Amino acid sequence: MTTIPEEFRDLFEKQTFAHLSTLLPDGTPHSVPVWIDYDADENHLLVNTVRGSRKEQNVRETAHVAVSMTDPDDPYRFLTVRGEVVELTEDGAVEHVNRLARHYMGVEEYPRLGEEDGARVILKIRPNSVTTGGD
Repeated sequence: MTTIPEEFRDLFEKQTFAHLSTLLPDGTPHSVPVWIDYDADENHLLVNTVRGSRKEQNVRETAHVAVSMTDPDDPYRFLTVRGEVVELTEDGAVEHVNRLARHYMGVEEYPRLGEEDGARVILKIRPNSVTTGGD
């Protein structure tokens, strides 16, 4: 099983933004910056989004994704993951986005809750390939 190396897990403790790349229906890439989380017990990268977003639509069509992260303290240190979205779930998604908002914004609750058209959803990504650099 491919996992995130211990010496790079600190990237998930910092305010590290990731870029999630998915495939559009025409096969061209779609890449967006996202907040990122890692469930070490399940070995899943976690991305929280709104139901119906372009990200969610894309992974429903093609579950293969790529995620890249650059250490905010050292731009030459990076982590790249190619993987597959193995689950989309609304279970715990509001609590998860609130935890991410505390981490990234320093606020107790994600400020856009209730303003968005859809429910929150967590994309659970299983790593198939991990590349690291700069350490």
